[in-house]
Amino acid sequence: MISILALCTGNASRSILAEAIFNRDGAGRVRAFSAGSNPVGVVAGATLDCLAARGIDSKGLRSKSWFEFSGSGAPQLDIVLDLCPSVAAERHPAWQGRPVTATWAMDEPLAAPTEQTAVAFALAYHRLSARINAALALPLEHLGRDELAGHLDRIGRG
Repeated sequence: MISILALCTGNASRSILAEAIFNRDGAGRVRAFSAGSNPVGVVAGATLDCLAARGIDSKGLRSKSWFEFSGSGAPQLDIVLDLCPSVAAERHPAWQGRPVTATWAMDEPLAAPTEQTAVAFALAYHRLSARINAALALPLEHLGRDELAGHLDRIGRG
């Protein structure tokens, strides 16, 4: 099973959405996690609303530090996805395993004006879902590191 870690700074919206979508759409093939470099400690209500509106279970989702995925006892990671430019620019912890890292930068839906929050989350969900399903269409289990990195980078630019 492929282990994937989705990162953003606060781990309250984008990375949580990615974790939930990967685990739903990639069930049996991937196990996704999410974390933040400076987690806010709570999943945003708008994130939970977005998932609920699409019938995605949010049980077990929580805002957490990326340090939970470094050091002994942390899961071995195959892929690390940076979902915001600021976290991509930060020095990452030493992950367990030798994961391929890619940047899938996208706007923070929580930054939208209050009256546009639902639309911003719908757009973020759609964009992430398209990228995730493009990744899941790949033979992830059979790609070499360089080939996988190239595919993930192309998906992130799309």
